Amino acid sequence: MVEKRQISCFVIVFNEAERIERCLQSVAPWVDQLVILDSGSIDGTADICRRFTDEVHSTDWPGFGAQRNRALELCRHEWVLNIDADEVVPVELRTEIETLMRREMIDFNLVKIPWHTVLFGKRLKFGRYSTPQGKLFLKEGAQFKQRSVHETLLIPSEHSLTLTSGLDHYSWRDYKHLVSKHTEYAALSATDKYAAGKSSNLIYAYLRLVTDFLQQYVLRLGFLDGWRGLLMAGVLGQYAFHKYACLWSMNQRDSMPKDTN
Repeated sequence: MVEKRQISCFVIVFNEAERIERCLQSVAPWVDQLVILDSGSIDGTADICRRFTDEVHSTDWPGFGAQRNRALELCRHEWVLNIDADEVVPVELRTEIETLMRREMIDFNLVKIPWHTVLFGKRLKFGRYSTPQGKLFLKEGAQFKQRSVHETLLIPSEHSLTLTSGLDHYSWRDYKHLVSKHTEYAALSATDKYAAGKSSNLIYAYLRLVTDFLQQYVLRLGFLDGWRGLLMAGVLGQYAFHKYACLWSMNQRDSMPKDTN
């Protein structure tokens, strides 16, 4: 064992007063730098964050990828932990990370952490929202894709390690929030695809509704999560439909004759 390697942690926030305190309580006592990037909250989020760190920065909102890259630039240490306001680091995960950072030899640059996503009071053990997430990484050369949403972390010569302990994830307040968040993200993803010159049609949108539902519910064993797995498979099928239907509508708009009056 060697002296623990220092960790910077960043969180991007917007109107998260309802849940940011629980998040920061789980990281502030043990990370070596805590960076908050707030994009204009009006509910007191920034004031809550200042109780945990002096590094609270206010900025505009350029999209998830660009915002995470801004926060990454503010991190001083070699290792970076990126968590969201709806995530909580349990004691067991903290202990495992601290032990990992004391290893004499480190031959990885990305640490994946099991995602313990909670839906209506119970953890989802299967499907997309149980997939380990790359949350702790070596800063050198790392960058997030410049996307509006689903901003993949790019690691040069990636060599990952997956921990045993999980990160608690409380993404949705209620059913309305569950559906509205997926619908918003679908529209953002469609916008990125449109900007990249991609196209779609309604038949494909409906096909994706069915295939994404089956992938989540059957192939990724969502049915083992009972009614929660069935509900999530339905939401993810809708998400795929909305994404490609939205892209189709953008393509349709381009093909419509321009009003010259």
